[in-house]
Amino acid sequence: MQNHEAGHSFLARLGKTKLRPGGITATNWLLEQSNIQKDTKVLEVACNMGTTMIYLAKKYDCDVVGLDQSPTVLKRAKQNILKNNLSQKLKTIQGNALKLPFEDNTFDIVINEAMLTMLGENAKKKAVAEYYRVLKPNGVLLTHDVCLFLDDTGKKEKLIEELSRTINVHVGPMDAAGWKKLFEANGFENSQKVGKMTLMNPIGMIHDEGLLRTLKIVRNGFKKENRSMFFKMFNFFKSNQQNLGYVANYSVKKGVNVDEKISRN
Repeated sequence: MQNHEAGHSFLARLGKTKLRPGGITATNWLLEQSNIQKDTKVLEVACNMGTTMIYLAKKYDCDVVGLDQSPTVLKRAKQNILKNNLSQKLKTIQGNALKLPFEDNTFDIVINEAMLTMLGENAKKKAVAEYYRVLKPNGVLLTHDVCLFLDDTGKKEKLIEELSRTINVHVGPMDAAGWKKLFEANGFENSQKVGKMTLMNPIGMIHDEGLLRTLKIVRNGFKKENRSMFFKMFNFFKSNQQNLGYVANYSVKKGVNVDEKISRN
């Protein structure tokens, strides 16, 4: 029977905790640029199971608000927060990235990993405009998404279609220049780190998850009910490792974004 489960949900069910295209290498690069202090106000959009929130609270002793649309993953996030005794520092809230339930100029840092890839062009712009709005002046947006390493438009479209079918989610990844343009058009100064995708690469998985957890993930992937989906994803990413990677975008809020310019004219 064909599995129609979303790829990230499928991998989480197998036991994967780092559900990002560039894994902890990309996430750590973003955090290293950010000068996070104890009093830094952080928002993570699409916080999922709370893995990054918990890491931030433990490493920097800062408070973090985590937002996600899914009540299921928020329930797991709350359980993980309780398990780590961090309820005083970490708060979760259900909400939509395209209409954030926060006042203007609220946060020093907004983190959003592996979500913008899943949005269409207009939705990407709305989300980035919302991140701009809730960030303080000179606030920082940290994003981490799928990056295309192709120049040919036709080949790009074909690869995106195949990726969408493989992970059962309609996605809209871009090349590095496309991602940079998105942020700079919405009032941010942007710098990037690009690299190979580690999501299902064996060496990358061991780096992200450790050997024992990687073996557990693979063992679960080989189970009869998971085998077809597991190999479909593994084979796709292996055969396209030269065409797909990650991009980590470090973007600083500057000036006035496009929407604000329009509203003032």
